[in-house]
Amino acid sequence: MTRTLPDYPWDTLVPYREKAAEHPGGVVDLSIGSPVDPTPEIVRRALTDATDAHAYPTTVGTAELRQAIIEWYARRRHVPDLEDRNVLPTIGSKELVALLPFLLGLSTGDVVVHPTAAYPSYAIGAALCDATALAADDPAEWPDETRLIWLNSPGNPDGRVHSIEHLRAAVARARELDAVIVNDECYAELGWEEPWATEPTPCILDRRVTDGNRRGILSIYSLSKQSNMAGYRAAFAAGCGGVIASLTTVRKHAGLMVPAPLQHAMTVALRDDEHVARQKALYRRRRGVLAPALTDAGFRIERSEAGLYLWVTEGRDAWESIDRLAGLGIIGGPGHFYGDHYPDFVRLSLTASDERIDEGAARLRAAASGGGTLQARQ
Repeated sequence: MTRTLPDYPWDTLVPYREKAAEHPGGVVDLSIGSPVDPTPEIVRRALTDATDAHAYPTTVGTAELRQAIIEWYARRRHVPDLEDRNVLPTIGSKELVALLPFLLGLSTGDVVVHPTAAYPSYAIGAALCDATALAADDPAEWPDETRLIWLNSPGNPDGRVHSIEHLRAAVARARELDAVIVNDECYAELGWEEPWATEPTPCILDRRVTDGNRRGILSIYSLSKQSNMAGYRAAFAAGCGGVIASLTTVRKHAGLMVPAPLQHAMTVALRDDEHVARQKALYRRRRGVLAPALTDAGFRIERSEAGLYLWVTEGRDAWESIDRLAGLGIIGGPGHFYGDHYPDFVRLSLTASDERIDEGAARLRAAASGGGTLQARQ
């Protein structure tokens, strides 16, 4: 059976990319959060060292990788009691997000809940198995048919961070529904406002959330953001041993396994916190340049307390803002891509080089002062 899925949203940006490309100073692409900084040398060296990969890798990952994931959760996520059966490496996190409803056996009549401002793959995953996607942030709005709940903290696109109290309430409702609940935590190391400026954001596996019972609860994480490993497709899930076992069985049958050299590179990356701190400092600097320039240009920044994006609005339809930004050679992502609830918002990524961020900020300030096409709203 052929499923009809929506067009890939980023393809609709082509006319705006063409308009931005006409700017004499070149394009400032703040649309997709794809890292531009180099993958750390220790990670690249680890990959090179492991290229003699003549045997099939295991779906569950090497013992070294599983231990590195366990140690990372204890060290960076305040989750000290995981075991091998609680972790599973995956081929990037987007693959897991899109396939999880299928891997869990969801079908027609089942509901997949996701945030109102959401990465599109949550809804696509529901569509792939003919389940129903529902955008709802309030646990009281989650219906009895709910079988999978997606949280995303820190959020993409809006950078929101869920408190321990909110996570507890969400888990409590998931247990009432007998639903699996998953927090997509791939921006956990990139917090900007206190207390997240100095420590990772709350993990759904934290004992303060679970009361020591991980049944039906998963955390997923990606090394794409913290370690510039987007091209490696390196991620993992952790949490309920029963859910991990079910996912592992399906993935074994399907041949879904992380290549052996990448498993070694992941192990090395997870055991080194220094490169993560350096990368965070780069993003902090870029955010510090771009955020005030957007404010000067008449945009209001909402949430955005963590993550790789600034979630902004100037009080008009996002496509108008996208067009006006394109006139400055700047490309962003319209709020329409992230659900129906934020049609006047734009997502702008921090994953451009220092030079491009500085250039974009200069254009915004020049336009705000009357030297460009984007005027600040009065």
